[in-house]
Amino acid sequence: MDTRLLLLFLGMDLLLICTPGPDMLYAMARSLGQGRRTGLTAVAGICSGYAVHTVLAAAGLAAAFRAVPAALPAMRYAGAAYLIFLAIRTLASLRNPATQPPGASPQPTGTVLRQSMLTALLNPKGVLLYLSLMPQFISTGTGVPLGFQLAFLGLLHVVNCGILYGLIALATARASHALTRTPKAARRISAVSGTMLLVVAAATLGTH
Repeated sequence: MDTRLLLLFLGMDLLLICTPGPDMLYAMARSLGQGRRTGLTAVAGICSGYAVHTVLAAAGLAAAFRAVPAALPAMRYAGAAYLIFLAIRTLASLRNPATQPPGASPQPTGTVLRQSMLTALLNPKGVLLYLSLMPQFISTGTGVPLGFQLAFLGLLHVVNCGILYGLIALATARASHALTRTPKAARRISAVSGTMLLVVAAATLGTH
């Protein structure tokens, strides 16, 4: 692969990841509401979702989204609806006095992983990344199959997301721990977490 294009992609990808968006806000919301383990699990789920996007794009399914433009809006609405469902469930749990604050009782790892992976799969930002950005950094005439190049760039994006979102999740969880020393404070943080999920849903609907 062309080294110059590879370095350009790396710089562009890191810049895009560092720009606040649905994935970053989702990882922060999970870390804020349920702590470090849940936050890192959410990051793992997001990365798994992007790994699936990578496999699908390399298999040529990205071209199918070009052929059926209506698929992207449908995915956007489905993703937003799922995030709203998670946010409402988080906020509704605060109305039950007999229920511990979500921050005091993290969800099972498998549940968080599945929810986070589904959130990433339904985020049209990932599909748009493969449709519009990555093809600009593929080299022709190098003898390397285009599908392999796309898969390599996609996996590089997954690694970058894992590192940067992981650091953000750790920092957010540490701040959350300092702010949730009492049950009342923990409930407030969980309320903020649910609100952030609604913000993520709004950001997803704003993706064009």
